[in-house]
Amino acid sequence: MAATGNGDLRAAYGENVFSDRVMRERLPGNTYRAVRRAMDEGAPLDPTVADVVANAMKDWAIEKGATHFCHWFQPMTGMTAEKHDSFISPTADGRVMMEFSGKELIRGEPDASSFPSGGLRATFEARGYTAWDCTSPVFVKADGSNVSLFIPCAFCSYTGEALDKKTPLLRSMDALSRQAIRVLRALGNTTSRRVLPTLGAEQEYFLVDRRFVEKRLDLLVAGRTLFGAPPPKGQEMDDHYFGTLDERVASFMNELNHELWKLGISAKTQHNEVAPAQYELAPIFATVNVATDDNQLTMQAMQKIARRHGFVCLLHEKPFAGVNGSGKHNNWSPDTDDGIRLLHPGTTPHANMQFLLFLFAVIRAVDRYPLLLRAAVATPGNDHRLGANEAPPAIVSIFLGEQLTDIYEQLEAGGASSSKAGGELTLGVSSLPPLPKDSTDRNRTSPFAFTGSKFEFRMVGSSQSTAGPCFVLNTIVADSLSEIAAAIEGAEDVNAAAQALLQRYAREHKRIVFNGDNYSAEWAAEAARRGLPNITNTVDSLATLTAPEHVEVLARHGVLSRGELEARQGILLENYVKVIGIEGRTALQMACRQILPAAAAYAAKLAEGVCAVRDAGLDPAPQRVLLEEVCAQVARLKAGTEDLSTALADVEAARGARAKALASRDRILPAMEAVRHSADALESLVDAAMWPLPTYTEMLFCR
Repeated sequence: MAATGNGDLRAAYGENVFSDRVMRERLPGNTYRAVRRAMDEGAPLDPTVADVVANAMKDWAIEKGATHFCHWFQPMTGMTAEKHDSFISPTADGRVMMEFSGKELIRGEPDASSFPSGGLRATFEARGYTAWDCTSPVFVKADGSNVSLFIPCAFCSYTGEALDKKTPLLRSMDALSRQAIRVLRALGNTTSRRVLPTLGAEQEYFLVDRRFVEKRLDLLVAGRTLFGAPPPKGQEMDDHYFGTLDERVASFMNELNHELWKLGISAKTQHNEVAPAQYELAPIFATVNVATDDNQLTMQAMQKIARRHGFVCLLHEKPFAGVNGSGKHNNWSPDTDDGIRLLHPGTTPHANMQFLLFLFAVIRAVDRYPLLLRAAVATPGNDHRLGANEAPPAIVSIFLGEQLTDIYEQLEAGGASSSKAGGELTLGVSSLPPLPKDSTDRNRTSPFAFTGSKFEFRMVGSSQSTAGPCFVLNTIVADSLSEIAAAIEGAEDVNAAAQALLQRYAREHKRIVFNGDNYSAEWAAEAARRGLPNITNTVDSLATLTAPEHVEVLARHGVLSRGELEARQGILLENYVKVIGIEGRTALQMACRQILPAAAAYAAKLAEGVCAVRDAGLDPAPQRVLLEEVCAQVARLKAGTEDLSTALADVEAARGARAKALASRDRILPAMEAVRHSADALESLVDAAMWPLPTYTEMLFCR
């Protein structure tokens, strides 16, 4: 694909989005203002106004080649769902006209029976509703030769429960805004009307040549390699990280960027990541619901465009053992509707009361609800990544850096009176200018790090929707802000009340602040002494989801009811069982139908060689040693497959989602590991020409 010039890019950016500019051009003034009120203030949209908007959208979309409209939503599968309806409406004379009503825009009715509901709905109760999220832009997208108008939506049951990822996210945004505005009003801000949490989600991924993936059942159905001996070279040379882009990869990135830009997705950064064949894309910040929609579109575009370039895009958290896995670093910050970044410290953060109150609201939230944050990132794939010396551990802690830690300690001692300055960095080369030095370093090992004017939540898995982690973070920060508001509203001396509150928080939450190496064994021991939880697997983490304090905080702010939370717990446990079951059955099939036959054939070939050497009057001992080693591993592998088969049956026999999840963790995963150990040992012994699977060396290094 030819590169697009700067002028062309400016014209093309957002061309497939029904943006504010398009609305201004195509809607009558009164209609436009009504839509803006709905977007900015949550005002209801009158049906007659909705009809005008829908007709304008339809005309715009048809001009773009669209024949259908689609309510696009995010059920509890963690992916997106779409139901397409054409614009055509038959007329009495046997022709058709193109119609799209306000009713069709605002509400849809997909069949909800086959989506996970966690018991909220019975299978025979099929009705569910989609509701237009007018704060996320409508867009046109082509899939092959089909072009549709996509309408971002929330999805709920006939009885009103949230059956999706977006509804609790939108509720949490409202909760955060309500409580943040209370704090701002108490501090004297009378102009800001809303506070909007924003998100920039860095997306890591792998690209593997499609011809290799098509020969690997594990990559095709599980998204990760279940077998594979270590390559002679991995990432130890650090030569891939930020290295020169391979031309084929760069061409993929170029097409990906242009497709995203047309959708108004501000893909900003691209580079090689640490592991061979690993890459990263990072966008500019957007409000969290829009950023979540954008990230879903980004993952879909990555996978679609990768196929055009002969690649498969792997979004699994750990597609290859022995090299880094992939995360999705969520850069989160609350901003006001009139442009105030509430986590911006300014030049004198010790004296910036607004900043300090919002900073400590986050610190208090994270220290009070670390288990809820941990559960928000609990997935089978993330279990392989968290704490693997390439990603944050499962211990939740906060990095503040030198400047803010100094202020924190001053507050703990009684009051902050100074802020450390960054200064200037001189490199000792006359041709290089002095560099302004930030007031603090960064910490890539921290799961929750302050990075200038935002927090970076690094525990989120690469394949996850950002909705879950964000609605949890929004809610628990809203809870802290409600306490802060209650403490300073109506106080005779707001500053004194705020100072007293900050001093108390600094003393109560010191355990959560850690600026050191989160990868170290010493930190794990220190965290245990501090009383910080360390839950290393999804099953145990999900068990905490419905703890009383979690039920209460989510219900208190209207984000999830007890029933909705319990349903999500059940869905996530069922998902865990399904994922591990698929992996177990895949490993069993590959071992029995590919690896064992190949190893047995090689053993037979070795046996023939032993006989030939002996018949020639030579000593067959070296060949016999190799034959015995291969046969021993074949026997271990065969026994391992029998144990894996039994483990799969044990899970089937277990009763209840939690029992099945525990059996999956405690029986299938160890059995799979034993099978892999023998299979990988055989890979290092069997003739390369006879090995049935593409190797790690091929997949990671062949472009």
